[in-house]
Amino acid sequence: MTLITILIWTLLTCCCFTGCSAQVTSIVARRPQSLKMCGERGNPLKTILQLMCQLLWVEGMVVAMGGVYLLMKYRHYSLFFSQTYILLPAIFTLCSAAFLVLTGFLGTWLSLRDSRCLQGLFVYLLVVIFFLESTASALALVHSRKLDSETAPLSKVFQNYTGSSQDINSRAVDATQQELQCCGVSNYTDWLDTSWFNQTGGKLVPRSCCNATFHSCTGSVEQPWQLYPQGCQVKLEMAFQFILSFIMWCALLGFLTEVVLFFTMGRMMMMMNQQPFKYQALDDS
Repeated sequence: MTLITILIWTLLTCCCFTGCSAQVTSIVARRPQSLKMCGERGNPLKTILQLMCQLLWVEGMVVAMGGVYLLMKYRHYSLFFSQTYILLPAIFTLCSAAFLVLTGFLGTWLSLRDSRCLQGLFVYLLVVIFFLESTASALALVHSRKLDSETAPLSKVFQNYTGSSQDINSRAVDATQQELQCCGVSNYTDWLDTSWFNQTGGKLVPRSCCNATFHSCTGSVEQPWQLYPQGCQVKLEMAFQFILSFIMWCALLGFLTEVVLFFTMGRMMMMMNQQPFKYQALDDS
């Protein structure tokens, strides 16, 4: 069964559960007093609902930042990845962020009025968020465990280094070594097996390998202490590992918030169902 079919059936179930179809006023009308949920007992639940919905707004913005950051990082280092599947966690994260903000606004409105239809829609959106965050978290976990295989083209890009500013591969290598403060794939010795190193007479590595604290560094392999000691693959994996872990922790926070909201909505629906109905006959005119 596809995800769309599951969402449709979930919406129908929520509507049936909350009784949206029962709000037919052509025969009888409920008194306005019956719309209030058990007097004072409903106020604490509405306060909790409003606070949790404000937290949903904050979570939505934070989750969106994580998704956008992952997209920007991938765009900057796309040459070093064999596939684009690592973008899937970002896509699902941005979708969940949009639903988080929308659900937060709807929940705030719901805390100011009593509507079974709005309650059903609110619960349905929470279920959608649960599926989106679960998918984003699962994808982030999978990709965090296979970053070493996804960054396999890194070695090929370094091998094709020419040192020319007109070459996209060379610009990417220099920018990566300067930004991540790294040298080579594993360390500076990786440059010893490149054609560019042979063209320099077997003496120099790119200037982008030079540690910024050594202003007189020329990239000479005879002074390795002036070069960055770590390789770029480890640094690159650490950068993406941080983003993917951030997405997973945000999903965990979202799950905890949704548990509180599900419990709150369940109590509100029970109170509304326990409220006795008072009917008033409509005028024949």
